[in-house]
Amino acid sequence: MDVSLTMWVLTVVVLCALIAVDFFFGRKPHEVSLREAGTWTIIWVALAVLFGIGLFVFGGGDAGGEFFAGYITEKSLSVDNLFVFVLIMTKFAVPTQYQARVLLVGVLIALVLRAAFIAAGAAMISNFSWVFYIFGAFLIWTAWKLIKEARSDEEEEEYEENRFLKMVERRFPATDQYHGTKMFIRENGRRLITPMLIVMLAIGSTDILFALDSIPAIFGLTDDPYIVFTANAFALMGLRQLYFLIGGLLKKLVHLSYGLSVILGFIGVKLVLHALHESGVHVPEISTWVSLGVIVAVLAVTTITSLYATRNQSEEPAKTPGA
Repeated sequence: MDVSLTMWVLTVVVLCALIAVDFFFGRKPHEVSLREAGTWTIIWVALAVLFGIGLFVFGGGDAGGEFFAGYITEKSLSVDNLFVFVLIMTKFAVPTQYQARVLLVGVLIALVLRAAFIAAGAAMISNFSWVFYIFGAFLIWTAWKLIKEARSDEEEEEYEENRFLKMVERRFPATDQYHGTKMFIRENGRRLITPMLIVMLAIGSTDILFALDSIPAIFGLTDDPYIVFTANAFALMGLRQLYFLIGGLLKKLVHLSYGLSVILGFIGVKLVLHALHESGVHVPEISTWVSLGVIVAVLAVTTITSLYATRNQSEEPAKTPGA
């Protein structure tokens, strides 16, 4: 899809305006209710759907289908991010009323970093077609790794700080307590950073690890940088509200890792087939609509089996006393 510079600028401006509105309504520290989280989740999903319909109308069926396939994939992968976000909030003991602000700034940092990743990926793909082989192989390996982790009995219950975060904490003196939403304070003549800044950086920098599989995954569905960026933007900007909406349901999605591994493996195979096709080898290619159908079907089955499995687990303790 041919997107002009004007359209790029207009898209970024509109996204910034939407983010500003979101920030305005959540500017005062408060505990986010389920009603508020649900309302904003519906708003962001509705905006994504409207944008996708707009691509259908003005960009054609393929562009619209690629956006929805990419958006659903990024949304499902971002749900997996929420598990780590919960660990980060616990690790840094973030007060409930400050969590919304932490997530907003953290997600904005993640969006900027992902934009850089997308630009680099688009440049590589346009110049080196063999990159598809690397992306495909990496996704297949990631899918296998997810399956192994899902089958393992070991559970990661603690968040481990990355090197960037450790470097920040070593070089910049920090306070032990939160000072509202302030990221810097001056104490005894010294400028100190607060845990608020550290946890925001933790959220944003940790997303880089997730981007390593999500960006190649969406490039497996479309090589249009505009669609890749907008799908990521809409998926990430609804993530903050989703955190509060389904936070209590995350533990019930016990089969999510299996579903994500199937999706990543499928897209990895799709990328390899596309790379072979680009190299002149006559192999069947997987269409956007087939990809969209597979992604939706896998997520639906994963959700249903997860809820069924956790329902059985919750019923077992109730049956034990009467046994």
